[in-house]
Amino acid sequence: MCTACPAGGYLSGRAEEEPRAGQESLTVGSWRPTISEVHGLALHGQAVRSIFVFCGVKESMRVLFVGDIVGSPGRQIVRDRLADIVAQRRIDLVIANGENSASGFGITPRLAEELLRMGIDVLTGGNHSWDRKEILEFLPHEPRLLRPANFPGGNPGSGLYVGTAKNGLKYAVLNLQGRVFMTPIDDPFRKADSELARIPEDVAFVFVDMHAETTSEKIAMGWYLDGRVTVVVGTHTHVTTADEHVYPQGTAYITDVGMTGPHGGVIGMDRNGIITKFLNGLPARFDVASGDVQMNCVLIETDDEGPRNAAGRLRARSIERLRFCID
Repeated sequence: MCTACPAGGYLSGRAEEEPRAGQESLTVGSWRPTISEVHGLALHGQAVRSIFVFCGVKESMRVLFVGDIVGSPGRQIVRDRLADIVAQRRIDLVIANGENSASGFGITPRLAEELLRMGIDVLTGGNHSWDRKEILEFLPHEPRLLRPANFPGGNPGSGLYVGTAKNGLKYAVLNLQGRVFMTPIDDPFRKADSELARIPEDVAFVFVDMHAETTSEKIAMGWYLDGRVTVVVGTHTHVTTADEHVYPQGTAYITDVGMTGPHGGVIGMDRNGIITKFLNGLPARFDVASGDVQMNCVLIETDDEGPRNAAGRLRARSIERLRFCID
């Protein structure tokens, strides 16, 4: 059973509500990261060969990852709080998981564009990436909207994005999905190997979103990638874990970042429908909850003084859990 679909309910047929008056999308400045097309990466099985020198660019990153954005309450708190957080904490790069942003199930082209305009640089996905059929034609045209890379070949979109952060450093974001208690798609561990081999050597910061059900699979991925990437974060369960740390070879890790949305329900869904489903076992309609809206995030800072890791990427110095509420 998918914990992002509590008690095995079905998708609400209600269309996502339009923003209310006074809730227009907020654009954070005019800057937008340089888009690196996926076809500019090395092909599978080919080594990337390049010589690079950083000139005038400080080799450090402050990166904010926003946990799974659920429905309009999740989008609203991002709209209300993200710009100030980025300014006050001097954030260089913002990544968020957006697979639950459309009424808790999937994402639409309109909502993807809305979230990117709010100041999110890259959106990751998961098992709900495909819930809205209109996203299938949109995915190939927006490289900053990812879906798990280890879905079978031939599916639209990509699970890897390379761009340039505000401070001039190049970064890569890799999206993977676990297989334990989830759809048995391609092996995320071997897919991580092949995708990392495609990332150019001049990419300083590598971020991995491991969207998975079990703690064991996510922790195993953290150890597997230690010293090869800068960060591995877990998503999907919508409940923040208290195990953030930096592995011995410099990879920051947390098992689950948590959820951006209403915590007054059951992992983002209205609690009454969930409880009824558990009591009678019958199909139920799940709607997005309300109340106690939080923005669960992590802030990663890199080590700009020590050596890079074995793969030539920046090491993490720290990872910090953050929680913001609507005032």
